[in-house]
Amino acid sequence: MSQQSRPAPISETQTLRQMIELLYQSAGTAIVLTFVAVSVVTFLISTEVTNTLKYDLWAAMVVTLAIRSFDLVYWAFTVRDTDFEPSLTYYRYAAGVVLTAVVWSAYVVLLYDDFDILSLSACIIVTCAMTTGASSILAPSRKLSITYCTLVLLPFCVIALQDSRMHYFSLGAIGLAYWFALISLALKSNRFVNETIVLRNENQQLKELAKHAHEEASSVKEELQRSNEALDHANASLEIEVNKRTDDIHRLSNRDPLTGLMNRNGFMRLLNKQITASKRMNNKFAILFVDLDGFKQVNDSLGHQVGDRVLEEVASRLARYSEEDNLARWGGDEFVMLLPYANDDTAMAVANATRSSIALSIDVESYNISLDATIGISLFPDHADDAQGMIQLADLTMYEQKKRKPGSYAVYSQEYYDALQEELMLRDGLRNAIANNELSLCYQPIIEAEGDAIWSVEALLRWNFDGKPVSPAVFIPLAEKSGLISDIGNWVLHRACIDAAQWQFTRASVSVNVSVIQLMDDSFISSLDKVLLSSGLAPERLHIEITESVFADNQEKVLAQINAVKQRNIQISIDDFGTGFSSLSQLQSLSFDHIKIDRAFVQNLEEGSDTIIRATVFIAKEFRCKTVAEGIETQAHAERLKSMGVDCLQGYLFAKPMTNNALPEWCKQFAKRTKN
Repeated sequence: MSQQSRPAPISETQTLRQMIELLYQSAGTAIVLTFVAVSVVTFLISTEVTNTLKYDLWAAMVVTLAIRSFDLVYWAFTVRDTDFEPSLTYYRYAAGVVLTAVVWSAYVVLLYDDFDILSLSACIIVTCAMTTGASSILAPSRKLSITYCTLVLLPFCVIALQDSRMHYFSLGAIGLAYWFALISLALKSNRFVNETIVLRNENQQLKELAKHAHEEASSVKEELQRSNEALDHANASLEIEVNKRTDDIHRLSNRDPLTGLMNRNGFMRLLNKQITASKRMNNKFAILFVDLDGFKQVNDSLGHQVGDRVLEEVASRLARYSEEDNLARWGGDEFVMLLPYANDDTAMAVANATRSSIALSIDVESYNISLDATIGISLFPDHADDAQGMIQLADLTMYEQKKRKPGSYAVYSQEYYDALQEELMLRDGLRNAIANNELSLCYQPIIEAEGDAIWSVEALLRWNFDGKPVSPAVFIPLAEKSGLISDIGNWVLHRACIDAAQWQFTRASVSVNVSVIQLMDDSFISSLDKVLLSSGLAPERLHIEITESVFADNQEKVLAQINAVKQRNIQISIDDFGTGFSSLSQLQSLSFDHIKIDRAFVQNLEEGSDTIIRATVFIAKEFRCKTVAEGIETQAHAERLKSMGVDCLQGYLFAKPMTNNALPEWCKQFAKRTKN
């Protein structure tokens, strides 16, 4: 939007006009209530007062209220809809209010000596009631509200406090205390009204900004009309109306703007209420923590706009199995569902139906998208008796289930908690693994299919924690999640290059696995240079293995990093080929030297399935790169892969992973076998 089309900020003059409008809206009510109150005091309460001055004061009040009524009519039919000068109008209104306060105060003060204690008490009660209403009616103007309450109450309080009669003195003290309370109420009411005016002004600016969109402009106009109608019908208790508006804002703040479901804050309030009710009624309920499987790939590949549409559709499907306010978007692609009166069987049945619904294909902008969901379930009060505990246990169950079997559901058990504790222990141990000298490397030779020579040796990381080996399938993902993978990866790279540089028994290359996180680190290339320099290993003897998951990240940076590696004459291998999400176009954009066929496809040879392997060999030849098959355990597999054109073989058939110290003897024995 251009600078010229931006609406001007609300000026002090406009704010004063809005304040005057609020004052005049309640003026009619104030005039009627004042007339009724002064008449009640004159003709019903002060009947024992014989002083005729009370009728003169009553007449003065009637004249004052008549003048204010005329001013109100003049405002309504002549001034309100014009671009009026607010200062003059405000002073005119203020004069009427002040005159009313003076006459009322004069009534009490001038007739003070004529009242007995009961009549004076009744008169003061009416006066206090009037000032209480005035503090709300006059709330738009802090000065007017305080001035009115002070003029009406304070003179009487001063006189009564000087009275030697204890009852009258006490009445004055009570009146003074009530005056202080009224001033506090007036300040609070004024603050609420000012906030209302600010909200109204913001709505007006939003309306002007949205004029170019007819539908939005109509919506804003209707909202403003509803707001004006609400203000027109506001009564003396303006504080109640402001509290109602605050409740509306509070309700809106508890909704997720994308899906319209409850957000995290709103759901936690609901959950706390449910826990209180369930404890009182001795009822059960369940929490389902739903995490979408595959959503990140949708977001990364198709964009956030498509991702948002998918989340909206998922929310709609989840709503079929839950009441509106019992379902929340917890954050990202996570949802939480509350099932009242549910036991574990009911919760699992709903979880199964929910997961099946999510698994149905979603059509968005010509894309056919398939997702799944992993769901964790916690039960009240079996598993936890507080909101935070219920959510944490359901989340923990989902987390553990996603590691074990994505696209499924499970109810919390102690087993999940123990698994988490073990993971935390391993994570803490991993932070000190390098310092404690717990990491080591094993090496597994890779053999040329033609010639039976050692082509390369893959470095494999091992961790011995508390005297027990930990599987790489366990600690490598932990290292990636905890941010330790770059430090550990640099250690592996440095150790493998030092070992390979010192090999006297072979000039084979060393293959080192590099995590996607490590590769994308800005410091990776400089670390690689330092490793080559300190180890003395020729760059041509180093192979860097990366998995296909690298293609899911920033492709421009991936390309830049790989090109930087290639410029140093280091060769690149695509590891576990065929298990990721890469496409031929992505492969074509990168410069790589080898494709490693995952062991899963080699094992399928037992079932007679070799289609993927043949396709991989064909692709490799088209890209002029070598193929390496992993997981070779039988001579039959080796011969068959060799016949299909696979260049290199790796597996237990040739050698299990071994320490660096055992590698020379194996090479010696392997050389003897090949000669024979």
